Amino acid sequence: MPTTLVQPGSPRSAVVTGAARGIGKAIAVELVLRGYEVVVTDVDIDAAERTAEQIGARAGLRLDVTDPDANAAVAARAREIAPLGAWVCNAGVLFEGDLTAITTGQARAMVEVNVLGVMWGVRVAAEAFREQAAIGMKGGEIGIMASLSAHAPVQGLATYAATKAAVLSLATSLHAELRKDRIRVHALCPDGVSTPMVDAMDPEGGTRAILAAGVMYEPQQVAQALVDMFGTRRVYRTMPVWRGVIGRTASMAPRFAARVDPVLRQVGAMRLKRAARRTD
Repeated sequence: MPTTLVQPGSPRSAVVTGAARGIGKAIAVELVLRGYEVVVTDVDIDAAERTAEQIGARAGLRLDVTDPDANAAVAARAREIAPLGAWVCNAGVLFEGDLTAITTGQARAMVEVNVLGVMWGVRVAAEAFREQAAIGMKGGEIGIMASLSAHAPVQGLATYAATKAAVLSLATSLHAELRKDRIRVHALCPDGVSTPMVDAMDPEGGTRAILAAGVMYEPQQVAQALVDMFGTRRVYRTMPVWRGVIGRTASMAPRFAARVDPVLRQVGAMRLKRAARRTD
């Protein structure tokens, strides 16, 4: 059973971005179980409202995370429900392909959603926590979904990996900036996660193969790992640890990583073929 973070009689609200499905939905469920008054947000308002009703959240709202004013409006709505206790920056987009192959719009979307969207969310959350501290309600939790790709060179996902490296760096710097306000910042860097985004990838493509070469988690496992960091001093966690070690080593030796990458993709492709045969 999950550890309760919010004590009875003192509810706090929690905002989760990109929470209509996948990892975001699992995080929202985890926060509901731990006593938060959860606000499910997504660019798809109908899906956000359906998810909120399904999981017992307090509200489902539309949120384009790239809009600073929209983030502020969601924070205000969450605080009407209960003082803000947590903000999870989960919304993200991924487009497969080399930097020279993806469109300008796709590159902009990954930077604006995956990086700026996190920055705007963190900013309004930190402002809310500071305002609440002035009336005696100190502290708060900020969660950031990063990725194993933040640690390593990933062929075919250079732009996506760069955005995740950026938010991991952001999390470590924010930890230093916000700790004096008792605002705790946590980032999670998981390997592959079984989500609709991953399922939609081309099974013959290299990205799907490189994910299959690693460890595939279920959204619930990732959600629990992130929320387990709330209330602790842990700034980031990589799942699994051994993949993080390999990734960081590859970053220090990119020539070696470039040689190993085709081998890993072959391993992943074989795993996908075996899985396909089992389902036939």
